[in-house]
Amino acid sequence: MAANPSISEFFIKGVTASGRTFRPSDWAERLAGVMAQFRPGGAMRGPGSHIGYSPWCVPTTLDGVKCVVVNSALREHEPMAWDFVMNFAKDNELQVAEACLIPETSPVPPPGGAGQG
Repeated sequence: MAANPSISEFFIKGVTASGRTFRPSDWAERLAGVMAQFRPGGAMRGPGSHIGYSPWCVPTTLDGVKCVVVNSALREHEPMAWDFVMNFAKDNELQVAEACLIPETSPVPPPGGAGQG
C-alpha cells in the first residue's frame, strides 16, 4: 500500500478483504511484539526492556476487531520495518485504513459555569 505522507497513522484491521476474521486471535500482539524494538531513540536496553510495545506499532481492539495502529514515523525512521508491517497486511489480505485518533481530553465546562441560566 502506498501511504499518503500527510496521514500519520494507519489501522491494520484483523479482517481479511473477504470479510473473515484473521487468525490466530493474538496476531496483533504478536506483530506489535516483533516491532517493539523499533522506537524513537532505538531499541531499549536493560531490565524491563523486553516489556512494552513501540509507540509506532500498537495493538488495540476497535469495535471488537483486533487491529494494529502503525504510525507513519516508523516509515521515516525504519523503512524496512515499515515495509515488513505493510507487507504483512498485504500478504494476509488484511484491511488497512487511514487513522485519525482523537486524543482523550477531560470535559470542558460550559462558559459561565454549570447550572446557570
